[in-house]
Amino acid sequence: MFEFDQYLGFLAFLIILLIGFWVMIFLTAIIPYWIGGSVKEMLDERKEKKRREKEKE
Repeated sequence: MFEFDQYLGFLAFLIILLIGFWVMIFLTAIIPYWIGGSVKEMLDERKEKKRREKEKE
């Protein structure tokens, strides 16, 4: 059926495939969420700064 070398090659292929799958999930799901949160926080800080400047006047 299979020799030991073929079994190891199949396992290596499977592990690389799974690592690639989870990296793809990370890049398509977590990073846009992280960037969106950073942009929202930056906009909130600008809005708060403008509000404080308006109160001083």
